[in-house]
Amino acid sequence: MADNPFPLVIHDEVRDALSAARPVVALESTIISHGMPYPDNVATAHRVEQAVRSAGATPATIAIIDGQPVVGLSGEQLESLGKHGDAAIKCSRRDLPFILARGTNGATTVAGTMIVAAAANIPIMATGGIGGVHRGVEKTLDVSADLEELGRSTVAVVCSGVKSILDIGKTLEYLETQGVPVAGFQTATMPAFYSRDSEFELEHRFIDAADAAAVIATQRSSGLNGGLVVAVPCPAADAIERSAIDSVISDAIDDMNQQGITGKATTPFLLARIAERTRGKSLAANIELVVNNARIGAEIAVELARR
Repeated sequence: MADNPFPLVIHDEVRDALSAARPVVALESTIISHGMPYPDNVATAHRVEQAVRSAGATPATIAIIDGQPVVGLSGEQLESLGKHGDAAIKCSRRDLPFILARGTNGATTVAGTMIVAAAANIPIMATGGIGGVHRGVEKTLDVSADLEELGRSTVAVVCSGVKSILDIGKTLEYLETQGVPVAGFQTATMPAFYSRDSEFELEHRFIDAADAAAVIATQRSSGLNGGLVVAVPCPAADAIERSAIDSVISDAIDDMNQQGITGKATTPFLLARIAERTRGKSLAANIELVVNNARIGAEIAVELARR
């Protein structure tokens, strides 16, 4: 494992897998604390971990527990994080010094998870959607730290594109500026989270897990530091047509603006409002796409370990 910039608490199962060069997939924890209500969040976390195991890899859910970065949460820790929900601080790069110094609990965002995963030498993480450039950025300057971290930490992120509430086109432009490779997994367009496609075509496409692993291995061996985005469409059976979801998202954003909600509170508010207005269909899609991404992330990790 790489020299750690801070002490890591690594679960025995994860440590054994890393020591033996077996495949490991890092998993974020804000989806447990802030992305879904209890007990759906904990049930989903267990399903995601099982999807990784079933595909032949070891899951490593990451969070900050009592001021220590933990790589591979226990069942009790998952349950506690789910029950306490947003009492855990959403932890990105800027939050780490405070949470580590004060010994508090933090649920890691994509950016926070990438930092810890890179320190533990885990090359792949899976999530639902990455953060990105917010709609109306010209007024708010709201750009997720996930995009900056993708330009820094050498971890491949398997996701279903950016969260549906964001500006896909501007996010892709920002990633290009950061030098972050983006490729569709068996798709030619950037997935739109709940929807399988968008109007934004991608230059690169992965044929299968072995193809993705080959590119990730080449990026790492070539010293091309920084992340890589593997964009996976939501499973067809659970996807929502763009025409049906776009108006719901627009209405939810209007509600958010009227209530003056900003910053870290925006994503949980919008996801909850969208779930309410789709009568739970968006939540079901969110769960299934996360599980699917974890499975594909594990398949890629297995192929990468073979190399």
